[in-house]
Amino acid sequence: MLVLVMDSSTPAVTAALVDVTTRAVEIRAHRRTVDARAHGELLAPQVDAVLAEAEARPAHLGAIVAGLGPGPFTGLRVGLVTAATMGQVLGIPAYGVCSLDAIGHPAAAGEPVLAASDARRREIYWAVYDGAGRRLVGPEVGAPTVVVDQARVLGATTAVGDGAHRYAEALGLPLRAEPRYPEAGALAALAAERIRAGAPGDPLTPLYLRRPDAVAASARKPVLP
Repeated sequence: MLVLVMDSSTPAVTAALVDVTTRAVEIRAHRRTVDARAHGELLAPQVDAVLAEAEARPAHLGAIVAGLGPGPFTGLRVGLVTAATMGQVLGIPAYGVCSLDAIGHPAAAGEPVLAASDARRREIYWAVYDGAGRRLVGPEVGAPTVVVDQARVLGATTAVGDGAHRYAEALGLPLRAEPRYPEAGALAALAAERIRAGAPGDPLTPLYLRRPDAVAASARKPVLP
């Protein structure tokens, strides 16, 4: 089955076309651009590009997989709205996967690992995974110096992800170079069981974990003194 994968939870805007068979998950085309300020401008052209590279049309898609975050409000919303809209228009299921899972799961190497992405405000979105890539705790948001204490209690001896690199000094854990951002292949693999079973799509509820920076004014401000 041909599956469109997208993630906009981090500065890396990702789109990929993946073939999910009964035994494997194979990437047919992939695009990633790192730009924290251009999710809305980049995602749709990247979707068009991966379809063109694979000589496929939207009608050929059997499912969509989207990273649910956690991530900043504006960027994350771009990917989830795109995925939900395409799924509805095409009449195909859309499945959500925690974006941190697509960092922590492929980084699993026999010991617990802390996966982290940048949450801004000097905080990180984080989760801890066991040696088999199963999430032990999270996703949560917090200051790196506080997070690392919790991660060590759970046995984490290394850290992975862009947030871990950005706050390496505060975390004080050895870093794994990759994956730095959510992997399209991992997102598809984590949703593969649902795809193969023909399970109903998900509501694609975003994992914001905190309120957006911009909020509506609660009352009118007086113009005159």
